[in-house]
Amino acid sequence: MSDFDINQVRRLDGGLLLVFRECLRRRKAQEAAQVLGLSPSAVSHALTRLRDLFGDPLFVRKPHGLVPTRRALELEPQVEALLQLAGAALGGREAFDPSTSQRVFRVSAPEFVTDLIGGRLLNALAAEAPGVLFTVEHMVQGRALEALRRGEIDLAVGRFAGGFGEHRTERLYEDRYCVAARRGHPLIDGRIDAQTYALAGHVYAMAGSETAGDENLPGPLEMTIVARAGAPHWMTVLVMVAASDAIATCPRRLAERHADMLGLQVMDPPFEPMRLAVEAVRRRRTDDPGIDWFLGQLRAAVG
Repeated sequence: MSDFDINQVRRLDGGLLLVFRECLRRRKAQEAAQVLGLSPSAVSHALTRLRDLFGDPLFVRKPHGLVPTRRALELEPQVEALLQLAGAALGGREAFDPSTSQRVFRVSAPEFVTDLIGGRLLNALAAEAPGVLFTVEHMVQGRALEALRRGEIDLAVGRFAGGFGEHRTERLYEDRYCVAARRGHPLIDGRIDAQTYALAGHVYAMAGSETAGDENLPGPLEMTIVARAGAPHWMTVLVMVAASDAIATCPRRLAERHADMLGLQVMDPPFEPMRLAVEAVRRRRTDDPGIDWFLGQLRAAVG
């Protein structure tokens, strides 16, 4: 290592790296200061040192907050790796005890996944990890993977169209689409033909927040849409179907889970149903026994 490199390293400390990371995550100096327990002036001073160290403005102040420069975005994965290595070197692989943990796990997942596994997951945590909480946000694929990369969430769950980059993924379960209608429907009794499918009114859930961003209709047949749920809010769709003569094409596991409660009949569509794979994605370089444990809870909740 040259004298120049040694001098540069001497000027760099973990506190500066933390300020850099939080300013990238929050895009607001004041919020970064609050997270780190620093004063705004301390964050401002750290940014000045970072700019001098890297020979780049790194962040441009705008009315809505801090906008990172191209150099800052290039540095982000390297800084994150340094912080991960520093944490591992100082603390080792920290043990995780679910019975005493107060950890909050942050997850991105579409509604059809959380509706399917949320109840079982809550019961499992209440029994095994009463202090553990989890939060769920609905994000499309690009936003979910970016949030994962920035450390804003621990896991991204849903349908993905590839592009995992530095992350690693595993399949949680597979499903296929079905048709749901209320029991006692005047035209449908346990099965549905192509003509009835085409003429019956459909409640259609837009699939933009199912992470993969696929907004295509799930089958090759024409359909008459009478209502759209825009999140998609699958439970809203199923409740509307249960209270009307409309039908819905939706994930089968979800429909079967709520069929008895809502009084639904669940049928194969009159075409080869589209299949969907639900995957869990995590940061590749993260060696975290807590996330290992929580992912195991998700697998068990699928049933």
